[in-house]
Amino acid sequence: MTKKKKKESDPRVHDELKGFKMEINSFGEISSSFPIDKINEFLNKNVEDKKLKDRDDLGKEE
Repeated sequence: MTKKKKKESDPRVHDELKGFKMEINSFGEISSSFPIDKINEFLNKNVEDKKLKDRDDLGKEE
């Protein structure tokens, strides 16, 4: 009995990240289809930093 292979498809992603791909080469280097600045901007806007959420000395940026 052979196992059926699932067809690989692109994962569902946020609209701002359409076309985003990450790969790790044989040397362990990470390459991405988006510049790191764009990824960081997206994360800063959409993900709460748990380490910083209880700090009083940081103002909220809007």
